[in-house]
Amino acid sequence: MDTPITLRLIEELKVMPEDLQYRVLEFARTLVGSQIHGVPGRQLLNFAGTIPPNDIQLMHEEIEDGCEQVDLDEW
Repeated sequence: MDTPITLRLIEELKVMPEDLQYRVLEFARTLVGSQIHGVPGRQLLNFAGTIPPNDIQLMHEEIEDGCEQVDLDEW
């Protein structure tokens, strides 16, 4: 079944050189194989509370210290 996106993609492919068409094909194949399969959040509830409070506090402090700063000279 053709969707509007599929039809638009086909129109773009028609005007591309063959080597670029192959690149698009390979990219599409890569995307199909990279789909992430997660689990329902309900299954993760079993892990709630399993990280010790001291570790949580340490993670919180590291995030506060290192992640909320901007280094303007970095770029």
